[in-house]
This record gives sequence, structure tokens and C-alpha cells, in this order.
Amino acid sequence: MPHPGEETPPSGCSAPGSVPCRPRKARQAQESHDGDVPSLCPPQLPTSSPPPPVLSMAELLETAQEVSKMTIAHEIVVNRDFKLQEVSFSPNSLESRVKETLHKAFWDNLKEQLSASPPVYTHVIQLLQEIKETILSLLLPWHSRLQGQIEEALDMELITQEAEHGALDIPSLTMYILGTMAMLCAPVRDEEVQRLQGVTDPVQLLREIFRVLDLMKMDMVNFTIQSLRPHLQDHSVQYEQKKFQELLAKLPNSLDHTTEWLHKAAAEVSASSLSSPSHPEVCGSPAPLSLGAVSNSSSIPSPMSVLNQGYMNLLRWEPSLEKYPETLLMDQARLQEVQLQVNQLTIIAAVLLVSSSVCGSALSSSPGFVDRLKRVTKALLEGLPHTRFREALLDISNHVHQEVSESLLQLGYPAFTSDKSASLKGQIRSIAEDDNAVRSVIEQRIHSFLSLHLSPSAQNSCSLSKGLAPIQEELLEVGHRFGSMIHHNRQVYGPYYLAILKKVVLPGPEPKAGIDSF
Repeated sequence: MPHPGEETPPSGCSAPGSVPCRPRKARQAQESHDGDVPSLCPPQLPTSSPPPPVLSMAELLETAQEVSKMTIAHEIVVNRDFKLQEVSFSPNSLESRVKETLHKAFWDNLKEQLSASPPVYTHVIQLLQEIKETILSLLLPWHSRLQGQIEEALDMELITQEAEHGALDIPSLTMYILGTMAMLCAPVRDEEVQRLQGVTDPVQLLREIFRVLDLMKMDMVNFTIQSLRPHLQDHSVQYEQKKFQELLAKLPNSLDHTTEWLHKAAAEVSASSLSSPSHPEVCGSPAPLSLGAVSNSSSIPSPMSVLNQGYMNLLRWEPSLEKYPETLLMDQARLQEVQLQVNQLTIIAAVLLVSSSVCGSALSSSPGFVDRLKRVTKALLEGLPHTRFREALLDISNHVHQEVSESLLQLGYPAFTSDKSASLKGQIRSIAEDDNAVRSVIEQRIHSFLSLHLSPSAQNSCSLSKGLAPIQEELLEVGHRFGSMIHHNRQVYGPYYLAILKKVVLPGPEPKAGIDSF
């Protein structure tokens, strides 16, 4: 993964070396979001579908590097928890064995040199030079005085002369290095640095110094990322648009799957508009995707309704049958996680609705009853793909019945008859069926609620539909995540979507409203 600072950041960004303070005194950078209206001249789309260009190996590598840079910049902006981590290989992997073999050979060689009579300091001098360069790279621009002290204490010319005369004092040099590391490290590394002061073997000590310095470099990079995030947010839309346009110039077919995605959405909106008249959006309405589906003067669906339909289709995506739109690939993993959460919340809400219906209001309204059923259902669905929901519902039906039986006993109500017990279990298990009525209604209501998050002005003004109250907290969190990703995507790629819709999906006379921008 390339370092985020390898390329000049977008205009207005600070360079990694000019962070305002070091990690110890860093404050949490506040997240900020731009508006949702893209401001970019219509992008240059291919006039036809030419055959894929044949790129040279150098061009392929350059393109891959540009995509990687764009991906990192995008990740920093949309993922507040993003940070670089040390690459680790599994213990038995080939990479791990090769790395361990090479490292062991190097440090064994160093030990032999220092054990010789007289000692050989060739490797030690090289290591001290690398340590010095690493420590200097951790300094901030205003640390000029400390830089001078380090240059003087680790004067490589003097160290080389001392080594040649057999007077090199490795313990004193390493103690100075540890003291400097203690001043520069983040608080999370204090214990690591302090522990090194008890290591007496010089070879082991140098090896550990390098390990901790690597961690400190990673801390500095991640702190720089945190510091850059507000600046990247201010310019990320223009930066991603510029990079994508450059990619499109090299690979004209880079919008093929996006065009197919919008084609499908347009067909669905058109079919919906023929079967139901347009109407204003109402909070909790089970048909949110009709918003703007038909323009004021014609039956042509509006670009906004088509794009919103496309975004909502991502929550029902089947990777084995469809190719993901190119413009959403950087968010594919996050959107698939949202899709999985939506599927799980649908099952949870359906189970609670069925259970409350069978058990009656007296039991359902008892303190903590619904919460206990929710915890049980959620725990049994945790980490499962939707393909395993059927077998999970078998366990859920048994555990729900057990909870119901215990609650009836505690409240002094008569136990369920065998027929009522079988009905409760059977209705819960039938939720696994794709055509289950309860599941379909809950899914429709959840999608209706999430569709409101496609519009920043509407998402805070509507209440939850019936049956969704027990999952309100989770649903609000999912809606916020989904909405944030969609708003950023629309800002970046809105001009491309509009160009595709004008030219390919919605040809002919333009409707009076909604065609100039999103």
C-alpha cells in the first residue's frame, strides 16, 4: 500500500510533514461533510463503446498506482476509523518463513561480529545510521534544536572513527537513543520504550529498537492521516473526480457496469410509474421510491428517482448475478456490510412482530420481554450470511419459545398449549421463506426508512413505521452509514450519472425538472 503522502495532496491540504502537533498532543479531528450538490462541468464520456485499449505493463502499473492512491484518499474521508497497520503474515506462511530466515541470518551475523576479537562494527554503524534517519523523520519542522542535538549525539563520522579505534560505546549510544524515543513516542508506546531499558544484550536491544521505531513510524503516519482528514474532506470530491476522469481517459469502458446498473433502475422506475401515480413522500410510506418518479409534464422518470432506485437496489445486490457499478467499487465492502445488517434487522424485527402477535399484548408489554427476545435473536444471527438464516431460525424459534415459557411462569400465566407452541415456532421458522408476508412487510418498511436517508433534508423529519421500534437504534445507525456513503458518492459521480442518464438511459426530450443536477 503506498504511503498517503507519496503524491501531492489536493489543493488546500497540508503536507504530511507539516502536522500541527505530535501524536502525544493530538486532538480528535472533527468530521465534516460537504453539501450534496456536485459542482463540476459535464464529464467527458466516451461517444461509443470502443474495444478495451491495450495498455503496456508500465501503463498498467501506473494505472494501478493511481487507483490505489484514489482508494486511500477515499478511505481516509469516508472511514473515520481508517489507519495503516503493520503487515503481518500467518506464522506458517511462506512469506513469514522467508522473513524470519532473513532476519535471523542478519542478527546472527551481527552477534558474530560483536563477539569477534577485536569486535567488528560494520553492521552496527549501518544500524545506527538507519536509527538516526528514522528518529529524524519523526521530528516536526519546529524541532530544530532537538534535530541539532541528535545530529551531534549521533555524529556518524565520529562514531565511525571510534569504531576504527575500538572505542565505540554502544551502551551509551543506545541509552541516548532510548531517551530520545521516549520524548517522541505516543503515550501508547511509553511502556514499550521503558521495557527496552532493561534489555542488556546489545544485539537484542538493537533489534527491539528497530521494532519499536517501526511502530512509532506507523503512529506518526496515522496521526498525519487524522490531521489531514478535515482538509481531504474539503477537497476529496474534486480530487476523486479528477482521478476518475484520468482513469476514464485510459480505460473508456470503465462505466459499462454503471450504465447497466442505471438501465435496470430506470426500467424499474418506469414500470412503477405506470402502475401507481406519483405522489408526495409521506413519512413511513411503504413506497418511498416513487419520490420524483414521474416528472411534472411527462411519464419520463426523473434522473433523481432513477439514481435513488439504483442506490436502493444495492441493498438487494446479488454478486453472483450482477457486476458491481465501477463508481461504487471503493464502497462495495461497506455497502455489502450494510446489506447484511439490513437482512439481519429484517429477521429480528419479523421475529419480534410474530412473537408479540402470538403471545398477546399482556406478555409483550411486560418489562424486558421484547428486549430479551431481541438479544437472543441478534446473538444467534451474529456473523451469519443470509444463506444460513433458515437454520438460524430453527434455533431462534426454540430459544424464543423457551424465553416465552419462562416469562409465562414468572408472571403466573398459564403455559402455552402444544398447538400454540407449535404455532409460535412454525411462524418464526417460516420467516426464512422468501415469500413470507411478515418478512416482506418488514423489509419494505426498512427500505422505506433507509430511502429517506438518500435525502439529507428528509432523514431527520420522519418517524419509524409500525414494527420497527424495537430496532430503532440499530436502524438509525445503519441509515446514517448508508446515507453518508451515498451522499459522498453522489457528490463525486453525480455528473457521470447525469451524463449517462441524459445520453443513454433517458434519451429524447428532457423533463422540465430534475435533469440539470442532483
